[in-house]
Amino acid sequence: MMFSKTRKPHPASARHAPHPQSGAGARLPNEAASLPALVASIFARTRLALRARLLRRLLLPVGPLALTVIAGGAFAKYVEHARWPRLTVSLEDAARVTTSQVFELVRYVEQSDPAVLQQLMAVIARDATTMAALGASVAAIVLERWSRHEGGR
Repeated sequence: MMFSKTRKPHPASARHAPHPQSGAGARLPNEAASLPALVASIFARTRLALRARLLRRLLLPVGPLALTVIAGGAFAKYVEHARWPRLTVSLEDAARVTTSQVFELVRYVEQSDPAVLQQLMAVIARDATTMAALGASVAAIVLERWSRHEGGR
């Protein structure tokens, strides 16, 4: 059997692949309206202290095996503290995490424990500085998603 030297990605898998960029203006293709893309975008725009808090909240429910696999092992450092309430994320670690790594982490957490994302939205919504920095449109989406979930309880 012969294979070509250049493989084209399957259209379905390319749709969900995060963009390798990590800057504040990074866009995740075809995922603009998804919650993982929204959280990754917010993460890139927030101040470092809030990034560390958000990352900690996202990492808390993730088990050791998932920590070694998600984002190519970017979170393997936290395996020994997996699911411990005392897990801490340093400002340096929060600064090193890329948008695509956050995207993959949020996508995993969204599937395994959606309540965590609602808690995350509450943290974001309570931070006035972040809400002002996000701009009206993104802030409205965050508040709408958070209130939709709160109204369903």
